[in-house]
Amino acid sequence: MDKIFNVAGPCFPDRHYMLPALDRMPEIRHLIEQETYFVIHAPRQTGKTTAVKSLVHEINAKGERYALYCTLETLQNATDPAVANAAIRDLILDNARSDPAFPVPPCAREGGPPSYGGIGLAVRTALRTVCREAGRPVVVFFDEADCLAGTVLISFLRQLRDGYVNRDSVPFPVSIALVGMMDVRDYKAQIRPDGESLGQISPFNIITEDLMLRNFTETEIAALYAQHTEATGQVFEQAALDKVWEFTRGQPWLVNALARECVVKIHAYDYSAPITADDIVAAKETIIRRRDTHVDSLMERLREPRVRRVVEPVIFGGASPVSRDSEDYRFVIDLGLMRENELRELVPSNRMYAEIIGRYLTRDTQDDMVKSVPQTPWALPDGLDMPGLMAAFQSFWRENSGVIRNPHDYQEALPHLVLMAFLQRVTNGNGRILREMALGSRRLDLCVEYRGKRYAVEVKTAKNFAGEKSYAQLASYLDSLGLVEGWMPVFDDDTGKPWDERLFTRDETFDGKTIHVVGL
Repeated sequence: MDKIFNVAGPCFPDRHYMLPALDRMPEIRHLIEQETYFVIHAPRQTGKTTAVKSLVHEINAKGERYALYCTLETLQNATDPAVANAAIRDLILDNARSDPAFPVPPCAREGGPPSYGGIGLAVRTALRTVCREAGRPVVVFFDEADCLAGTVLISFLRQLRDGYVNRDSVPFPVSIALVGMMDVRDYKAQIRPDGESLGQISPFNIITEDLMLRNFTETEIAALYAQHTEATGQVFEQAALDKVWEFTRGQPWLVNALARECVVKIHAYDYSAPITADDIVAAKETIIRRRDTHVDSLMERLREPRVRRVVEPVIFGGASPVSRDSEDYRFVIDLGLMRENELRELVPSNRMYAEIIGRYLTRDTQDDMVKSVPQTPWALPDGLDMPGLMAAFQSFWRENSGVIRNPHDYQEALPHLVLMAFLQRVTNGNGRILREMALGSRRLDLCVEYRGKRYAVEVKTAKNFAGEKSYAQLASYLDSLGLVEGWMPVFDDDTGKPWDERLFTRDETFDGKTIHVVGL
């Protein structure tokens, strides 16, 4: 069977193009050798399950230890610790006794479960039973551990701690990993809402390390795609590889999805056709429009108030209402939606997510614009009539700003989102918009690419407009794009000011650059 680029579930070496997942988390083997308990966390669809299952297979193949894999995803929304303990107990025993790698002889696997001495200790006792029967050191990986919450999570962790502190005298796993999207801080927040203390004994004082599964590097993307080239002869041009890195920054699902779209849909398995940068751009556009499950589930998070509090200021470059140490801030990073750049600014994790955020939050506005905003008046054979387009947006904003509402309550970023929706409507099909968002930057940078031409747009609010300092920011952005002119829309939130004062256009010159200031 031919291998494929996988976009659904864990990868398997005989079916999927894949990289050694453990290479992105090399310290994990040392933690197991040192018999520690630890957390593995990363966003959805980054390869956690693939990495863990690979390690389970590796450990069992050596025969020195027995590794057990258990997923807790069926415990999502469980609220009764007794019911959850019984379910986890059954998962542990069933998975072990049905596993061909489990050291117990087949005839012994048919026996019923022993007495547990109370449902409150069912998880601890089940793990002891497996360790006793295995006759060798046991390592357990609890995948989707963040499905547990509240009293269920507390009960589960208490039992792990009890077994851990007594494992010198009673059999218990030498190493346990909690695998999911949450890091140790997130687990603590789950069991200690609003800072409530659980007492002096914390179930987390047994956790030695918190491992983050990183994204692919540029070199790893090339290596993954080279497997397809070796198998089929179909080449990914260097410019295509560069585009994949630009769009994804190595996010594993996106990397696989772009390749799959090119191979399966764009070229329909015609391996004689090389995959170009234009193919990657087309694939990116299709994936965003199609709203695959990965994209849709991530974007639905934008509706959550704790996510909005962090993301909204990023869109327009405002100051964050939450601190870097807050659980909300860390949660958005752990989701994979945002990352900190080299300047410690919070930014979208990659260009695709930045574009998806802008489109998702303006979806209803874009739908309304299909009827009210034409595409053709500002389209030129070799670019855009930007002065005419900006004048049209001034008219649109004057007529509609009082009635446009964002359904996701991103009201402070609404002007910026509406402008992005307007530009998206105009460029749709013939161009694209690159969005540069950064927390605390006091601006939103947009690069509109249309029929081979590029146009720089730096969006400001009146309260963030600082004269020459703002011009210097746009001039720097123009330098980075190799352009000599740019547009600076400035939104005035003083609704009591007459429109004749708010709407204006003037040209400024700064550092040899022409800056068109557009009042709104």
